[in-house]
Amino acid sequence: MNTRLKKLISYYKPYRKTLILDLLFSVFSALIAISIPIICHYITGHAIFLEKSKATQMIFYLAILMVLLYIIFFLCKRYMEYKGKMFASKIEIDIETDLFKHFQSQDFSFYDEQKVGKLMSHITTDAYNLTNVIKSTPEIVLNVIIRFLAVFTFLFFYNKVFGFVLLGAFILNFIFMWYVLPKVQKANKYSREVFSNISSDLEENLSGIRTIKSFANEQIEISKFSNNSKTYLNAKDKIYSIHSVFYSGLLLFVISIAPIITVVGALFIINDLLTLSDVIAFILYIGVLESPLWDIVNLNEFVREGIIGFNRIIDMLEVKPQITESINAVNLENVSGNIEFKDVFFKYEKTNKNIFEKLSLKINSGEYIAIVGSSGVGKSTFGNLIPRFYDVFSGEILIDGVNVKEIKLANLRQNIGFVHQDTFLFSGTIIENIRYGKPDATDEEVVEAAKNVYAHDFIMNFVNGYDTQIGTRGLKLSGGQKQRLAIARVFLKNPPILIFDEATSSLDNESERYIQKSMEKLAIGRTTIVIAHRLSTIKNAKRILVLANGEIVEEGTHAELLSKNGAYAEFYSLL
Repeated sequence: MNTRLKKLISYYKPYRKTLILDLLFSVFSALIAISIPIICHYITGHAIFLEKSKATQMIFYLAILMVLLYIIFFLCKRYMEYKGKMFASKIEIDIETDLFKHFQSQDFSFYDEQKVGKLMSHITTDAYNLTNVIKSTPEIVLNVIIRFLAVFTFLFFYNKVFGFVLLGAFILNFIFMWYVLPKVQKANKYSREVFSNISSDLEENLSGIRTIKSFANEQIEISKFSNNSKTYLNAKDKIYSIHSVFYSGLLLFVISIAPIITVVGALFIINDLLTLSDVIAFILYIGVLESPLWDIVNLNEFVREGIIGFNRIIDMLEVKPQITESINAVNLENVSGNIEFKDVFFKYEKTNKNIFEKLSLKINSGEYIAIVGSSGVGKSTFGNLIPRFYDVFSGEILIDGVNVKEIKLANLRQNIGFVHQDTFLFSGTIIENIRYGKPDATDEEVVEAAKNVYAHDFIMNFVNGYDTQIGTRGLKLSGGQKQRLAIARVFLKNPPILIFDEATSSLDNESERYIQKSMEKLAIGRTTIVIAHRLSTIKNAKRILVLANGEIVEEGTHAELLSKNGAYAEFYSLL
């Protein structure tokens, strides 16, 4: 069996009892739907011709039977609409959870290649489209097969000529659908692509609204949106044009069947080939087929969208993380923070540039070092390799003598505090964002961490203090305030190794002083690596490393490096 089909079936397994009942009730509802015309046929063709009292009694009993059948029909449909859709929703959550877990397991290189909006569409749109197929396909197919077989069996049983007439009408309708439906699908696909582009542009516009306003380019953006809207309107024009043909034609067929049966049936009655009760039953049976006819149309769209969604989901799930744990990975205990690079070679995929070539370096426990160098030389890469955000191509990185590839990922990263240049805060409160560094921290511990990074005072200036909502990505805070909260998270985490990746590069002088004080306080007793553009922030480092051409070209204290009058002195002179 195809592995993708196996994966699809696996989502049914936890809910197979519900699925079986859903399909069983689908069969019951179909059988009830086709039994009603039979009862009506019996009433109009036989019961009314009995002796009056017997006819009345028979009609009464059959009416009660139909009421009971309708009650059962209602209960079956209620189960299908409630439990059936709930089981589909549970599968949707399972698929979304699988995707979310998979995304969480991916490394930085995966996100270097992917757009967030596209990943979100897999969890939302694709999962939803797939569950439509999972829920609807077995139910609709079973229902349609039963109804069509039963109806045409009945029609051919009573009159083969009449049955062929109606069968021919349905075949012509299906030919019409087969011809027009691909055009509908093509128009729908084009419309979705246009809408997707508009959504992408809209997301980009709203995300970059500050840049737009700073350049006073609002009218340019409005013009772009207007042009996109016109393109979308043209796409809608194509859709509605072809839809009008398709659905009008289908509706014409549905509403014309009863008159066709009436006219043909009248001719058959005149020629004693049918009875009036037969014609009435035929008309009722066509009503039974009307719902499956629309179901087939919808199912075609569901299946197509679902298959596309499923393939996109599986494509994502089949992307393997490049960073994986060794089978024999260990947890580090009582980490002292000795770090060693041994002949490290690294370059990013899809680039020809080597970032490091046989880079070797030792950082002692508790040492405060700084990494400097020109843009693109690999300073941030140096920091990213230690917690295995990326893996070296060759060579080793050791912590306390253990290769980082032999350490469990969670344990490795729990022992490293990382503060990025682009601070990310979650929407929520200040206390929630600080507590992210230690989810089980008490309020007192959070406050103490904030005090250690000189954030307590500005926090208390807010009306709601630590319960202040900071907005998406901390938009209500200044750059310096956000950075201090980020460092407070690391204070709370209390790791033995710290990496500050250009943590002050975009801050004003006052904010920089606060951050510098916070960093130096946090660095006490920890192995600390500071990656900096601003050389003023690293003067107090015990050792400064200058990176160039994939290797360390200079090393020493601030004073020692200035006296060498080399690369560092040149950087410093540019301040």
